[in-house]
Amino acid sequence: MQSPDAIIVGAGPAGLACAMTMRQAGFAAAVLEKADTVGSAWRRHYTRLYTDRRHSGLPGMAMPESYPAYPSRVQMVDYLEAYAARFNIRPAFNTTVSNIRRDGAQWRAQTPQGPVSGPVMVVATGIADAPYRPAWPGSDNYRGSIVHSSNYRNPLPYAGKRVLVVGFGNSGGEIALDLANAGIDVALAVRGPVQVLPRDLIGFPILSWAILYRRLPARFVDTINAPILRLATGSIEKLGLQRAAKGPRQMIEEDGRVPLIDIGTLARIRDGSIRIRGGIDRFTPDGVVFANAREEQFDAVILATGFRPDLRRLIPDLDGVFNAHGMPRVTGQETAAPGLYFCGHIASATGQLREIGIEAQRIAEDAKRYVASLGGESRRGKK
Repeated sequence: MQSPDAIIVGAGPAGLACAMTMRQAGFAAAVLEKADTVGSAWRRHYTRLYTDRRHSGLPGMAMPESYPAYPSRVQMVDYLEAYAARFNIRPAFNTTVSNIRRDGAQWRAQTPQGPVSGPVMVVATGIADAPYRPAWPGSDNYRGSIVHSSNYRNPLPYAGKRVLVVGFGNSGGEIALDLANAGIDVALAVRGPVQVLPRDLIGFPILSWAILYRRLPARFVDTINAPILRLATGSIEKLGLQRAAKGPRQMIEEDGRVPLIDIGTLARIRDGSIRIRGGIDRFTPDGVVFANAREEQFDAVILATGFRPDLRRLIPDLDGVFNAHGMPRVTGQETAAPGLYFCGHIASATGQLREIGIEAQRIAEDAKRYVASLGGESRRGKK
């Protein structure tokens, strides 16, 4: 494989966006993708977008006007395929990057096909390949099935079963809703305080309001928005939920936690189709015991417990780049390691796809300045 100007790891939305902006910046970019298609994580999703179509397009290509306000998973996949075709992005498929290391002025990605080197490295792998599966006492003896939300496809395998969904993020809320709408007996295990946002507020997508207030301090925005959000969602306390002390914007910026964007889950909790339970204390062979000592039987448990990628395994021996959990300290801008960038790895209050587009533009601009600053070193190594 020839040495490119920039190496992009991942061919999801972030990788494709960076490939397009890098090309605009005059770089020859190699996109390395371990799957055999673009947008492989989206092909495994069961959900539609939580952000509206108008704010979800990647740089240079809006989503089709024919799409609904909130496109489906299939439409998102179609859009990513069309995006790659329009900008002639041709990833090297079935190319797994085992590690990334600095080699002089170059970054080297090790693959089964051999090393690929370039002065600029962009990691756009996303988080969906690192599902977090917490363990509880007794879970090894549980006779039902335990699966992560990333393996959930539809309600059919759960027909006639009692199901516990663990977690109150967007995955947990939508899976519970999907099961309830299919007539399945479902409960939600919610360990701590939460925040809930309506998908639309006063006729506008909630994302539009986040973008409007993006330059204001998080605490101020949460304070002025609290009354209208409470009016829009109703009392979640009456549903057995505890509202978090931090507002939605603070929760995202300080903790990296994205509030539940309600697309019908609260209504199904109110009508009793989804039961709220507390955190899990331990498993029994036939179910779980909750923190309040309540014991219930469940035939299946779905862990909507999120993802926790540790990128230190991919890029070892770097100081100042990762936090204590192995996530990048910054995304969409220059890191502590010159020439190394991350795109789309940190939760955003203004929409992940929108932020990916902004980050991709910023990375390309910064990378162009960085390569120019190399001076006597060529893009493909020292002369």
